Amino acid sequence: MTRTAAETTTPLPPEAVHVLDVAHVDGDVYAVEVRGHRLLVDQPEETGGTDTAPTPVELFAASLATCVAFYAGRHLHRHGLERAGLRVRTEFTMAADRPARIASVHVTIAPPPGLSEQRRAALVAVASHCTVHNTLHQAPEIGIELEP
Repeated sequence: MTRTAAETTTPLPPEAVHVLDVAHVDGDVYAVEVRGHRLLVDQPEETGGTDTAPTPVELFAASLATCVAFYAGRHLHRHGLERAGLRVRTEFTMAADRPARIASVHVTIAPPPGLSEQRRAALVAVASHCTVHNTLHQAPEIGIELEP
């Protein structure tokens, strides 16, 4: 018997549930509303979009990159170190087979200038445990359904 996500998970209190709403704008453009912020997604022209915004897959990779940057930045701040110059670069490749998915992601942290070797190792250790990275290593339950 197949069980739905609602049947297999414990209900959470309303304040624990984070909500994002996505609505069609035009063509392949969709708007994401989250906590009063609005983001757009689109597709490149070569795949039928108008290339007015990043793709959902690019935002996925950006989520990992910005989470790593946030954790690295907080670590530096906590230790009284400058965040100026901190950068994160993420490169990803798509799988050649089906299903469509990202096959690999490589994240490179460029720390602020002058960071000691000991601090560099600690920075990588902390950044490697950001929430998005942890989620990729311990995949969440995902349920997709139609609204009644």
